[in-house]
Amino acid sequence: MRERNEDSILTDPEGVLWAVADGMGGYGHGDVASDIVIERLSTLADNALAAPGLRTRLLEANQAIIAKSAEPGMNQMGSTVVAVMIQNSTATIAWVGDCRAYLWRRGALRLLTRDHTVVQEMVDEGLLRDDARESHPESHVVTRAVGFELDLEVDVVSAPLVAGDRMVLCSDGLTACLGDQDIARQVGTAPDTDALCKSLVTKALERGAPDNVSVVCIFATEAPA
Repeated sequence: MRERNEDSILTDPEGVLWAVADGMGGYGHGDVASDIVIERLSTLADNALAAPGLRTRLLEANQAIIAKSAEPGMNQMGSTVVAVMIQNSTATIAWVGDCRAYLWRRGALRLLTRDHTVVQEMVDEGLLRDDARESHPESHVVTRAVGFELDLEVDVVSAPLVAGDRMVLCSDGLTACLGDQDIARQVGTAPDTDALCKSLVTKALERGAPDNVSVVCIFATEAPA
């Protein structure tokens, strides 16, 4: 329903670094902000220490977006992001905002990230049922974003991977339309990553997709002998 795409993605042919960034259109120039985030992440070396490396690049992007927003003709802008770095069969995930990372293993889907949103805080405090989050009028009001303020807090988690694991990184355009059960069903039946990306985006579009929808899918396979 948007006139332009304010999401940006990073895919790595070496299979090390992946990301989805969702520009905040409400602040203007969201596409510029998400591009800055992806550009900074793309400079991270494959052999860098994952957690500090991801944090450093996102902090650099934060400063760059703030500086860009101060230029003539620009205004405040920001971006949410989720990024994963895979080294030695371990996925290190860094995120800010409500872009998400999922891990599917042996038929079960697990959310690896925790949304930085007003609604998530309400759920944590017992003020809102988890199944009521998407229908809440403030469901997509984020509490953190790259470029939002000088002191940026980046959350990081790690998860070991085994052959057969499947990961999904996505902007909130997907999760606004598809619940976890819907996502799990698509992930479990897709024959490959291309088919999975297409099926997830298609399902979101069929359900109205009020926002840009971006998906990165990663399949873990046995290393060649």
